[in-house]
Amino acid sequence: MTTQLSEKQVGTVASPMPTPDDFPITWEDPADASLFWLLQRMHFPEPMTPLDEWFLRTEFEGATRAARAYDLPIYAKGRRFNTYAYAAIAPLPLPPEDLAAMGQRAQEKLGSAMARLGQQWNAEFLPEIQRYLDEWAAFDLAGASMTELLTHLDAMIETRERLWEIHFLVWFPVYTAITLFEELYRDLFGDEQTFDAYRLLQGFDNKTLETTHALWQLSRQALAAPVVQQVLVENEPADVPAMLSRSEEGRAFLAQLQRYLDEYGQRSDKWVFSNPSWIEDPTPVIANLQDYITQPDRDLAEETARLAAERERLLAQARAQMADYPQPVAAHFEFLLKAAQKGSVLTEDHGFWIDYRGWYAVRRTFLEFGRRFAQAGVLEQADDIFFLTLDEVRETAQTLPSMDRRPLAAGRQAEVAYFRGIQPPPALGTPPAGPPADDPVSRTIGKFFGAPPQPSADPNLLFGNAGSPGTARGPARVITSLAESARLQPGDVLIATTTAPPWTPLFATAVAVVTDTGGILSHCAVVAREYGIPAVVGTGIATSVISDGQIVEVEGETGIVRIVEFG
Repeated sequence: MTTQLSEKQVGTVASPMPTPDDFPITWEDPADASLFWLLQRMHFPEPMTPLDEWFLRTEFEGATRAARAYDLPIYAKGRRFNTYAYAAIAPLPLPPEDLAAMGQRAQEKLGSAMARLGQQWNAEFLPEIQRYLDEWAAFDLAGASMTELLTHLDAMIETRERLWEIHFLVWFPVYTAITLFEELYRDLFGDEQTFDAYRLLQGFDNKTLETTHALWQLSRQALAAPVVQQVLVENEPADVPAMLSRSEEGRAFLAQLQRYLDEYGQRSDKWVFSNPSWIEDPTPVIANLQDYITQPDRDLAEETARLAAERERLLAQARAQMADYPQPVAAHFEFLLKAAQKGSVLTEDHGFWIDYRGWYAVRRTFLEFGRRFAQAGVLEQADDIFFLTLDEVRETAQTLPSMDRRPLAAGRQAEVAYFRGIQPPPALGTPPAGPPADDPVSRTIGKFFGAPPQPSADPNLLFGNAGSPGTARGPARVITSLAESARLQPGDVLIATTTAPPWTPLFATAVAVVTDTGGILSHCAVVAREYGIPAVVGTGIATSVISDGQIVEVEGETGIVRIVEFG
């Protein structure tokens, strides 16, 4: 259940901030005007459809349920304003003494969850998730009657809500463990080397890295097959499957590619299910293969092994330094180290199973409704289903074919197109009074989303959050979606608004990464550290001020990006 707060409970506050004339706001719930809503560019950088908003709400409702399970004194809401995603995270409306008591209980519950992260994930959460996904995969979408399809949708919605509760039951202890470990490390050894604590978490396999390594191995098979290699070199990504199908060697490789997609392709480049998956459109995967075969002498597995060896060397040094520390301090270090190391794996694994495989199943179900609606003439095409609300999908299905939704869908498509050209304000509603909360979870959220970038008086100098150490220089390649990934060449600096897990294969090609959004615990920063490439995240403006071909220098440890010259 979602935390529901009445206007009286929230309290009477000053009027919300004014909004630009081209971004008028109508508050669905008047109490929402008293909350502080932040634009969610890191996960949803573009306008979203009405049906995608259902996912947005589900996500933050799951966060609220998980917060309640841990006694965290917060609640969360997600909303779509003028097609853009915003979220509000606020304290429960309780007296200070009650908030403090809840905070103490939350600390104890999160500590207990940290102690059993691996056990709970392997024995409880993952089997439950896989059971739901197997049940969804076994359902005959095409053969179901409309009544059966609606019943399936209702059950899927209920399950989806549970999956997002699990998502945040994992998220809170996982990321809090990483934050607490990093803070303890600095307390013990000093904070001169920002990334030393994170180096003790690197080099562990996870589902995101596994996805890239499996694709890398597929590229080694392509290099060993002359016909396949020639097709990849000479053709655009979209044309590769047809060209491969003309030869026996090519068809054998296509079968291997299909096996890869079956295992890893239930994902798209964005955190919405209105976007096609790799299974539906494999061109981003093929573009990565084309990049990988230009690196015939590189050994990605050996690079990962080097990171693991560095981790063990640095850990031995840290333990030697702690030889004279009191035993309780050393024990606390080992406890948080174990939790943070397991957490560094689960940051990616829970997204692989819940975010992407879960989205893919939901997308397939809605597309089946869309196919039937288009066949009945109430939508132009199946994909238009995403421009209806959940209630409208149900109503249309129950009355098919009497409700013509084509004008409604067309109007909403026009709305998305219009607001795509509007700059959404970074925040809406009412800023909170007083300083931000200073507790482990609040600090974790801050490290995940990142602090606002420091303004720069020099147009050739950008400031952001330090994401991954090292310095690299190369031509900038501004990529807005994986459909453009073929433009990224070895040695390029990837410039993006944000990077979702499906972007990870690009990290094996880029020499560095710069994003508009995120903090040191963002997906981009975590994965860049696993690939050993510099990253500056949360610049706010990189994609709008850096142009393709400009030579840029990325200082991952200082969070500085320099535009050196035009390419």
